[in-house]
Amino acid sequence: MTALNQRLQELLEKGQGTAVRALDKLPSFVQESLAKGLGYPFLFPDLDPLIKCMMAAQLKQGKSGFIGTDVHRSRKAFDLQMQSIKTKPTAIKQVEDLRLPLQSGTVFARHYHPAPNKKLPMIVFYHGGGFVVGNLETHDEACRLLALHAKAQVLSIDYPLAPEVSPKQLIQCCEDALAWVFQNSRQLKILKGRIAVAGDSAGGNIATVVAQRTAQKAYAPHAQLLIYPVTDFKSRHPSFFAYKDGLVLTEQDINHVTAFYAEQHQVALDDPLISPTFGKLEKLAPTYIITAGYDVLHDEGEIYSHKLRQQGVKVHYQEYPDQTHGFINLTPVSYKAKKYWIEVAKNFRKFWDKNRVC
Repeated sequence: MTALNQRLQELLEKGQGTAVRALDKLPSFVQESLAKGLGYPFLFPDLDPLIKCMMAAQLKQGKSGFIGTDVHRSRKAFDLQMQSIKTKPTAIKQVEDLRLPLQSGTVFARHYHPAPNKKLPMIVFYHGGGFVVGNLETHDEACRLLALHAKAQVLSIDYPLAPEVSPKQLIQCCEDALAWVFQNSRQLKILKGRIAVAGDSAGGNIATVVAQRTAQKAYAPHAQLLIYPVTDFKSRHPSFFAYKDGLVLTEQDINHVTAFYAEQHQVALDDPLISPTFGKLEKLAPTYIITAGYDVLHDEGEIYSHKLRQQGVKVHYQEYPDQTHGFINLTPVSYKAKKYWIEVAKNFRKFWDKNRVC
């Protein structure tokens, strides 16, 4: 076992997906011992031991967080990291890259249709990455699993990133993409009254900001799926101080994102354009919110769910206590992450069916 541990340790330090997949098959006590062997210094008793190993390997290489002062380097590093854990993609009947001619300019999108001959609901998906990194490729597998298990079409939007664009420009582009979906619902074979917005992390922020801004418009979404969303740039809750080091999303990441997305564009931290927790919450579409137990953003996601309920919005709130930020991106290497994400997709569809907006 020691020789195996040593080999896995070497592969993990190189960041190879095959090593993580092999490690995922081992009993949790072996994973715990490997994390200890790698010198993981944080006491997170219920955190998935596979994540502990991955974080320990990163720390050993001197890596912490995923957004630095150089955005181009951060983008490249994030792309490479996602590429290194890639495996054979989940099969979807039709996957097509589209060019959307929006009012705010042309953007690319990827359309996933699990049953091209059938009319299905549509989920407009905004990827995570702190508004600074991420693209159609980094979230391809997450979108495939969502389409397959929610039994819905997914349109993933390749929106322009900060700091090159301001929050106003970014959100306008994402709102225009939603309007385009409504305008083309017949060609896209979308079931009437069945268009949702969704996103993880920064994408969850975008989804709910777009939902707030369009609440009184003809193209308001009929449901929201928010996965560990950013909802509050201004406040610092207990989960921030508890989990700001040694995990996927760090205090340093949040400081850089705040600088690139808010401060460089002179946007106040409590402006609903970036902090939807301070926005108009009444009459929003039914909302399904996911948080991870070991995540700096945990508390703001939970608080947002309470605020929505207080305003009469139908809400389902679900916490995954042993996970950390970004777990939907770990589905190629983690059985548990994949199981949870499939569960989210299925349960979101049930919630959406039960709470249809007429």
